[in-house]
Amino acid sequence: MKRFVLRVWASPATALGMLFVPVALVSGGKVQVVEGVIEICGGLVTRFLQDGMFLIGSAGAMTLGHVVLGQDEPCLVSSRQHERVHVAQYERWGPLMIPLYLVFCLTARLRGGHAYWDNRFEREAFGKK
Repeated sequence: MKRFVLRVWASPATALGMLFVPVALVSGGKVQVVEGVIEICGGLVTRFLQDGMFLIGSAGAMTLGHVVLGQDEPCLVSSRQHERVHVAQYERWGPLMIPLYLVFCLTARLRGGHAYWDNRFEREAFGKK
């Protein structure tokens, strides 16, 4: 029951991530489920991660609820542990996660830091305080 509640709580972001499934499939990408998390890579997903990340620059991978986008399979594998921390963050913060992430990007920038590297959620995922 707890697992179901956590999935529902994170579902707004998961639904956003699921929009990438057809995009990936029609553009030569791949979709798989690993340890209960949907992983999507390749095709236009790669292009999005390379060029569409306006706040932080390009990314090898990105988490939206229980969906992880990756540029390719090696990016998904190498970032899996980091991205699973983000999955847990979505389970903790639910629909507040995306707005909070953006607030922490802005806060980091206003303090003279980097929107990604100094973001509280990223620091947690990298195991830094």
